[in-house]
Amino acid sequence: MKLQQLRYIVEVQNNNLNVSATAESLFTSQPGISKQVRMLEDELGIQIFGRSGKHLTHVTTAGQEVIKIATEILSKVEAIKAVAREHTQPDEGKLRIATTHTQARYALPDVIQGFMKKYSKVSLHMYQGTPAQISDAATKGEADFAIATESFHLYNDLIMLPCYHWNRSIIVRKDHPLANKRDLTIEDIAKFSLVTYVFGFTGRSELDDAFKKAGVEPKIAFTATDADVIKTYVRMGVGIGVIATMAMDPKLDDDLVTLDASHLFKASTTKIGFRRGTFLRGYMFDFIERFAPHLNRDVVTRAVLLKNNAEIEEMFADVQLPVR
Repeated sequence: MKLQQLRYIVEVQNNNLNVSATAESLFTSQPGISKQVRMLEDELGIQIFGRSGKHLTHVTTAGQEVIKIATEILSKVEAIKAVAREHTQPDEGKLRIATTHTQARYALPDVIQGFMKKYSKVSLHMYQGTPAQISDAATKGEADFAIATESFHLYNDLIMLPCYHWNRSIIVRKDHPLANKRDLTIEDIAKFSLVTYVFGFTGRSELDDAFKKAGVEPKIAFTATDADVIKTYVRMGVGIGVIATMAMDPKLDDDLVTLDASHLFKASTTKIGFRRGTFLRGYMFDFIERFAPHLNRDVVTRAVLLKNNAEIEEMFADVQLPVR
């Protein structure tokens, strides 16, 4: 049994059983991967993948267990390499972050600017995507950190640490009937078409829950994954916007009116997560603390020792998280 064989079966699964795509991603040949997979199956005496002719059709029950363990082994191998780099090149490496547009555009710039100034030899890569894509990237090891707000059930395989709460605002044009309205109600908002996030993005579920609780049906006119796109369509008069308060810039968005909606919608919580078994480099601990100052090295280390995210939630139950 070779590490290369374990890497092949994990990547074949990650590429939806497409051996050609796997070969391309690993810069090797399709016949070479097929041969090594067969050799591993022969050695183990089981089929890892079901087949129809030359095509892989599914992962067998035994194969699922093997791939799960193989993934853990490969993760440990990467952790060993990271330990060595921490001692030989403590300020060099790379950091890969998977997150949404709102986090990348409004929550992270100052953090990243300070981080890059201190760690000039660390290359930083950011991937933006849906909650499912963010989770997938972190679970597969394609991202070191996942920063997310929605769909936390997708992140059960990650260690998820709470960073901060954030609220929403209603944004309208200056000539809109709600521009001078104070103490907004759900009923006030329901009278107009809404421009907001796609379901599953940036706290959208809290908006839907608030309307459902009030027994009011929202008029969703336009949805997007990008707060700046939402603001553009509010300016066009498509509807009133519901976005994260932190996505409003007093200078750049001075043509719009921002109305507080923190009393209408439950605050959302942003979390940062990483795979269990990850060896956190010194600069990774530093990044986490820059993003969420209460998550210092000692706190993160204690959280890592807990069994699951339910225990982590309990650990932070009495912690007053900052609000943005």
